[in-house]
Amino acid sequence: MTPFEEAMAEAVELIDGAASIVFLGHVGPDGDALGTIVGLSRAARKAGKAAVASFPMPFVLPRTLAFLDNDLLVAPGELPADVDLVVSCDVAAPDRLSDLLPYARKAPKLIVIDHHGSNEGFGDVNLIDPTAASTAQMAFHIIQRLGWSLDVTAATALYTGVLTDTGRFQYSMTTPHVHRIVAELLEHGVEPDKVGQEVYEQSPFAYLKVAGAVMSRAVFDEERKFVWSVLLRSDLEAASMERQDADGLIDLIRVTVGADVACLLKEIGENETKGSLRSRGATDVAAIAQVFGGGGHHNAAGFFVRKSPDEVIAKITELLV
Repeated sequence: MTPFEEAMAEAVELIDGAASIVFLGHVGPDGDALGTIVGLSRAARKAGKAAVASFPMPFVLPRTLAFLDNDLLVAPGELPADVDLVVSCDVAAPDRLSDLLPYARKAPKLIVIDHHGSNEGFGDVNLIDPTAASTAQMAFHIIQRLGWSLDVTAATALYTGVLTDTGRFQYSMTTPHVHRIVAELLEHGVEPDKVGQEVYEQSPFAYLKVAGAVMSRAVFDEERKFVWSVLLRSDLEAASMERQDADGLIDLIRVTVGADVACLLKEIGENETKGSLRSRGATDVAAIAQVFGGGGHHNAAGFFVRKSPDEVIAKITELLV
């Protein structure tokens, strides 16, 4: 067996033998993290396990993912003190577990399930597959190996994970195998039109004003094929909008013809910046994100750094020379 196959076998054995399991996603969960922990916890509960799911503070569901089932989601402070197994899902590095890292590390066993190539493994069992389009895809295979059944709620959660991490099935990792998984999820009753509307087609009116402000300060460096802009705190305050509602702005920037790399910087605090990076393929943006302590994939990555937006752009520009 390959190392990955050995890790898969060990992970399946631990999950199968555990009576109580906590599934954890990363801080500020995206569709893949939340879809995976919801899907796995639902399937585990259906299989007779005492299973719950959680993610670090701030424990607030993204508006675009609030339609997912939250019956088994538990706030960090309400997690069971004693549990047989903790499973970290879509968490590329230990610090992405934030305030839940001590909880994960004190568990009798910790499994890490992830598809980020930058993940060095921080569990007792590390199931890491950079060739997978999403962690939800990996969760689907684990559920199959365990012989667990899926209901429409779990299938919808996993579908959401695959949908969002493949960029609506547009990214290069969207293989025939991914579509076969999606076909099986649809057979469980997933309604793709409704999921798509919830995730991509519902924004507050204020989003248009914020988008206008961000677009107005966009810069295109033709020499480096680099387009970027900044979301300021004042933009959100003027529109009375939450930062999480502006997550889709990177997709407006990256459509620029002639741009290989796109970056949206979000001003979090004084000299605190969160960055989202996208590439059309020629540039490995995960390598850029790692310079700032972040990570991700070749074509999509992110980071948080204690620097001003101007400092960050200057460094990225230097790296793209």
